[in-house]
Amino acid sequence: MRFSFFLVVCLFPLLWARPRSYEPILPHIVEQVNSFNSTWRATNDNFRGSSLDAVKGLMGTKLDSTHWRHLNAMKLVQDVRSDLPESFDARQQWPQCPSISDIRDQGACGSCWAFGAVESMSDRYCIHLKMMLNISAEDLNDCCFLCGMGCNGGYLTMAWDWWAVEGLVTGGLYGSHSGCEPYTIATCEHHMKGPYPACGNAVSTPHCTKKCEEGYSKEYDDDKHHGHLGHHVSSNPDAIMTEIMTNGPVEGAFSVYADFLTYKSGVYQHTTGDMLGGHAIRILGWGVENGTPYWLVANSWNPTWGDKGFFKIIRGKDDCGIESSVVAGMPKD
Repeated sequence: MRFSFFLVVCLFPLLWARPRSYEPILPHIVEQVNSFNSTWRATNDNFRGSSLDAVKGLMGTKLDSTHWRHLNAMKLVQDVRSDLPESFDARQQWPQCPSISDIRDQGACGSCWAFGAVESMSDRYCIHLKMMLNISAEDLNDCCFLCGMGCNGGYLTMAWDWWAVEGLVTGGLYGSHSGCEPYTIATCEHHMKGPYPACGNAVSTPHCTKKCEEGYSKEYDDDKHHGHLGHHVSSNPDAIMTEIMTNGPVEGAFSVYADFLTYKSGVYQHTTGDMLGGHAIRILGWGVENGTPYWLVANSWNPTWGDKGFFKIIRGKDDCGIESSVVAGMPKD
């Protein structure tokens, strides 16, 4: 099996001499963003009581975009559509597919690489095969030993290749008892105040059980679903839009800076703060807001974060590398 080389480490804790609070830094970042007449608004509600250890640990520390040079051979060759509209929302294009509107929660685990993948896979099963199911983030995160380090981060394209070669079972949200392997890491608040407990420090990757939840109608091997090998979509925004409009949402990744964690609304673009690490997400559309082009993105930090779990990020500038790290694949019958 070929390897991809782009590692998005969402949860690789840094070792510091003592815990340091994020709170003294927060007002400065929020003030800067909101005083710059930027395209987005920051909020002071985030990170009350959070330590820098917890924040950096949950976001990760390693991104190496040079590794993507090795993926040129597997880039998707696709003609750019001439009918690309000014705005597009996969939720509106395929309203019969509820997974497109879902916001999942990775909990206190750096499994964003797995969530971005299985969310896009689930969408594409519905779009292309009329199958309404949720591919299991638990199965991918816990059992793909070639994908990386589970809760400590993983390779985007390896997730899609594992789907093609080994297959993945179904599984819904934490506590849902839906599918073969629902997610087992509890929902928590990611850098926000809300109804759930704060995520806190990282958890260990759960053991790979390869066993369906008791009472499920199928055995583990019988519930496997497969796709074709994944591909790295060109960083040309028109190519990414063509892929989304033709085949459905895609997985992407970007560098996370301290200001992103204060996001509340509008079109995010990096304004201030240090780079904290990498994060994988699902891109489901695009548009223009007050003259600023954006990507419409689904996060995996539950619906209390950002704009009900979604956010917008500026399009066409490869801000934070958002257009350089797009991966997709197609489901098999």
